[in-house]
Amino acid sequence: MKRIEPTKRPLRGEISVPGDKSIGHRAVIFASIAHGRSTIFNLSGGEDNLRTVQAFKDMGVKIWSESDLLCIDGNGWDSLSKPNETVDCGNSGTAMRLLSGVLAGRPFTSRLDGDPSLRQRPMQRVIDPLSRMGAQIRSKEGKGLAPLEIQGGKLKGIDYRMPVASAQVKSAILLAGLQADGITSLEEPQSSRDHTELMIKGFGGEAKVDGRSVVVAGGQKLSAREVRIPGDISSAAFFLVAAAVIPGSEIIVRDVGVNPTRDGAIEVLRRMGAKIEFLNRRIETGEPVVDIKVCGSQLAGIDIGPEMAARTIDEYPILAVAGALAEGTTTISGVKELRYKESDRIATMTEGLRHLGVEVEERDDGMTIRGGKPLEAASVKTYGDHRVAMSLAIAGLSTNGGLQMDDAGCVDTSFPGFFDLLNRVRSHSVSRESI
Repeated sequence: MKRIEPTKRPLRGEISVPGDKSIGHRAVIFASIAHGRSTIFNLSGGEDNLRTVQAFKDMGVKIWSESDLLCIDGNGWDSLSKPNETVDCGNSGTAMRLLSGVLAGRPFTSRLDGDPSLRQRPMQRVIDPLSRMGAQIRSKEGKGLAPLEIQGGKLKGIDYRMPVASAQVKSAILLAGLQADGITSLEEPQSSRDHTELMIKGFGGEAKVDGRSVVVAGGQKLSAREVRIPGDISSAAFFLVAAAVIPGSEIIVRDVGVNPTRDGAIEVLRRMGAKIEFLNRRIETGEPVVDIKVCGSQLAGIDIGPEMAARTIDEYPILAVAGALAEGTTTISGVKELRYKESDRIATMTEGLRHLGVEVEERDDGMTIRGGKPLEAASVKTYGDHRVAMSLAIAGLSTNGGLQMDDAGCVDTSFPGFFDLLNRVRSHSVSRESI
């Protein structure tokens, strides 16, 4: 059990957040299949990224830590060996889907599994295109669910039209395409995050991007490099919302990645009236990075339509909290994908907000939130979902009597130290030197 007491004063401080989880997965993968020694700065210490690190150790890649660096000696695709045991992806859908693309082209049989939550997440969306490329993939009872048994081997490039925009599925296809004979091309219905395309180029490969389509050729040799991972905007979003909704607050989050395929939460918050300023703009490892300053203000409800889904998919739980604390009505639509995350995030956030006294209408593809009323003290369930847990914790700061949650341990999946950092901005004990 974890209790969150309401805050009695504004939030203040300069903070940093863990390295971007999405970029971290990809940095470990590309460093492992490149030639030479790569160094990775600011890899998240969360469980998700560590699952990908362990997967490549299990495949014989030499990986070790030196101070705050992760060092990886890669020797190309052919150096990957058959894991002796089932690869445990834990709670990470990104790890499972991206590793499926890696293993689809390797000449051995491997097995991917995860925790009970991951075993419920849809994997048919990667099984279909990878099978078309030549991999043989068996799922639990043939229902497109983990565990997955992958018989990899010789692949051929395909031309694929993705039914749903998904950076994870896109990345799996591109990783398989780099191993395939010929050309692999794909097109999404909406543009999803492009970290994989940037990473291919960063490691010396070629990926042709034209709007929503990406083309890669097989047989490319990748070269080692240094990767500096920016702070995760999905982790920063919890503190951006916390500062935005609590009057008098002022927080600066340092070194945050603001890739234009990932910055939807910033646009949504600004439309709601949040006072957000970008400071110290720069480019690091091909990714735009800024310091984000946010000050407390009164937010107003808005319509968040389907066009925001791909750029904002991980931030909807905390944006639902922003909607609950904004004046007026906030509608979220076109995000049925949220039902297939670590939990059914439409259902779990609807339940949590209702316990807090918020009027919420749940729909198949979203929700309507009527905000502006004081939040009530409550006990809530997180359903083992790290983003739900952190979102409800932020809501707890604005309750009239505190919040108690059943499971806070799931937060370590992506943000170890979240609660310590939250306490420090509450007590104004955070400075740049102390981080």
